[in-house]
Amino acid sequence: MKRSRNETLQYIYKLCEQYEAQGLEAKGSNMPLRDYAQFAVMKFMLYLVGSDRNITDYEVKLISDCHKIPLTKEYITKFLEEKPVSADECFTILSWLLVVFTEADIQNEAKYGSTSFLLLEFLNELGLEFITYENNQNDDRMTRALGVLMQRLRTFRSAYLKNWMKIHHNQVNPFAVPETDRPEQRMERPAKVPDTKNSDAKNSEPEETEETLEELLRNLNDLTGLSSVKEDLSSLINLLKVHKIRAERNMPQTSVSLHMVFSGNPGTGKTTVARMLGKIYKAVGVLQKGHLVEVDRSGLVSGYVGQTAMKTQKVIESALGGVLFIDEAYALTANTGGNDFGTEAVNTLLKAMEDNRDNLIVIVAGYTDLMQNFLDSNPGLRSRFNKQIIFNDYSPEELMSIFTGMCSKSFFKLTEQASVCAFAFFENRVKQNLSTFANGRDVRNYFEKALTNQANRLAGMVSVTDEDLMTINEEDVKSIELF
Repeated sequence: MKRSRNETLQYIYKLCEQYEAQGLEAKGSNMPLRDYAQFAVMKFMLYLVGSDRNITDYEVKLISDCHKIPLTKEYITKFLEEKPVSADECFTILSWLLVVFTEADIQNEAKYGSTSFLLLEFLNELGLEFITYENNQNDDRMTRALGVLMQRLRTFRSAYLKNWMKIHHNQVNPFAVPETDRPEQRMERPAKVPDTKNSDAKNSEPEETEETLEELLRNLNDLTGLSSVKEDLSSLINLLKVHKIRAERNMPQTSVSLHMVFSGNPGTGKTTVARMLGKIYKAVGVLQKGHLVEVDRSGLVSGYVGQTAMKTQKVIESALGGVLFIDEAYALTANTGGNDFGTEAVNTLLKAMEDNRDNLIVIVAGYTDLMQNFLDSNPGLRSRFNKQIIFNDYSPEELMSIFTGMCSKSFFKLTEQASVCAFAFFENRVKQNLSTFANGRDVRNYFEKALTNQANRLAGMVSVTDEDLMTINEEDVKSIELF
């Protein structure tokens, strides 16, 4: 029996949870994958309703029903007036999600059917709901907007798979069923969705091969730059290995504090390293789960007396067995007025760190100077966070390496002129020493703008080849500006 629209949507969200557990993420975002998928579907729907400049009650109901939030025509109208969704923006957001599903199909050898094709079919069916409902006049603008967008996404997926096959020429096609074969059946598979939140459903989940400690350490060392970070963490990991050997031989143990301060400017890889560290600690045997829970002040502090401790405790409980990563932790103690509850969050955190010393690792992160102020704000902080890892800014060469890595991972290649132009941009970016410089995030923004420029260039071409889709040239990168 064919799933309903909302059943298919919930299935897609559950796949996102599963894929995130496999280490896949939407490269254009720091959101959890499920949240990013919800964001992408919302952008898709807003793009469609804005394409015909006539928002109807049915369209509002459809958006509200899919996202389980009460919206009004007035709210959507005002939102689109202030922040209209362009075709290129919608394509970029959806293409990142499509890459995740395509990569998952490849990794899993499409054992659940082609979920990337399922995603495309769902979007197309959802778009047709807007166009074909009973009272619609079948507006040509919306029909054209949906058709062009879906064709771009299908072409993008096809080029991505072709390039994968070209690179892995000795591999067979990971999809057991041809893409053109009975797509309506793909919309129905699989009958049972693995439930990542229910421990009783473990037998129904696909077997996930965990990376070995050697593989995890190799992944850490493969990160661009961060030489001092790698040295510090390597020493710490060696200490833990020896600590474990001593424990196995029933020798006396010394207490090892693993809570850390990650200091450095934005975009230097602090969150990425924290996520890797959780997995490494699990492989070493320090943590049971090794997952990462990321929060900032807003995730810990409430606006009313007594609620902050409860909110912070709930976050701590979700992080037990793994790593609690608090970004911009200095914001917790930046204000010490009577109406600020950041101190309450810190006190709750300190107690939990003591109570769960063998089952929780806390990493606080932020700007170097501000993190020193944070550590000085409470006598208990320095004693518990006695390890500080400094994340230095990237050099132009390292920024360029990150950029070419992004291109390669997404199966884009740079022309020689584009490479020269991009390096000159990163070199100038470092020399300017702007307060807005964000290291790897700047590279991400630069990459996304290059893709948008490429899309605009290709849109004006009569015929687009696979080579065109995978090539970024000088025209795509030379006029990029970041602020």
